[in-house]
Amino acid sequence: MAAVNLTDLPAGTRVTYRVAQRFRYTYDGEATDLVHRLVVVPPNRHGDQTVRDSRLAVSSDAARTTWRRGADGTRSALVRLDQVPPRLDFDVTVSIDRIAGGGRPWLRATALAGRRLLDATPLTAPDPALTAAARALATDDPVATARRFCGWVHSRIRYVPGSTEVTTTAAQALAGGAGVCQDQAHVMLALCRAAGLPARYVSGHLVGDGPSHAWVEVVMSGGVADGVDRTGTRGAAAAGVAGWEPGAVAVAYDPCHDRLADLRYVTVAVGRDYSDVAPTSGWYTGAGRGTLTASQQVTVVDVQSVP
Repeated sequence: MAAVNLTDLPAGTRVTYRVAQRFRYTYDGEATDLVHRLVVVPPNRHGDQTVRDSRLAVSSDAARTTWRRGADGTRSALVRLDQVPPRLDFDVTVSIDRIAGGGRPWLRATALAGRRLLDATPLTAPDPALTAAARALATDDPVATARRFCGWVHSRIRYVPGSTEVTTTAAQALAGGAGVCQDQAHVMLALCRAAGLPARYVSGHLVGDGPSHAWVEVVMSGGVADGVDRTGTRGAAAAGVAGWEPGAVAVAYDPCHDRLADLRYVTVAVGRDYSDVAPTSGWYTGAGRGTLTASQQVTVVDVQSVP
């Protein structure tokens, strides 16, 4: 369909996306006993986002696939193979709906004080420079603080593909002054956690972008997050929670582009950092070396006004 301006749609408009990905591994020698983890299919619901259907195809008929549900609703596929062929493809197709003006992801109030989203991880541990920045930028308003953190990261970390590795820490990325969206998300997470603001890493897609994207969800009381009514019922309803209770909402910020995430973004998984939700990872036995080639396409296939 023709290009659509996803930033200016009336509330209630339903946008349907198609995500197609291929992860191709080629092996130059023997490889056996493969256990491969894929985090490529979103949970059924995430705020205003709903999965309509999904499909994971493995090129080897001998592959055994099991699905698991982890913390924060993450869906992961574990693929096992006794003998790995020279070429192995994982093809993923997902159809997703989002609703303009819909509710943000809702969490129970315990998430505001839970250590899972407040404690630093090895990838997000703040060094003195990050701790000092968090203290200087933080305010009594979590919304204002999150916006400051987002803008500060955008100004300090230049987007330079290939300048870091998946093991690069937030402190290392800040010291180098460059990285990719993963590093920018880790630096913002380090600031949030140093300031006592619960936050989580988001792995997903940005319409019109090439590779997978990463950003940050900052968890706030439903009464203070912008765009959410004071009672918090909007977030609870959007998350499909039976019965209302005071809770929290996750507000998504993209430090790579210094903005709130909007309908241009499709969430796949959330976690404490990249290692929780790496799209593809695994291990095997053998001397063969595996080489990954990945491709993806995110397409808006339908836009409809919902009565």
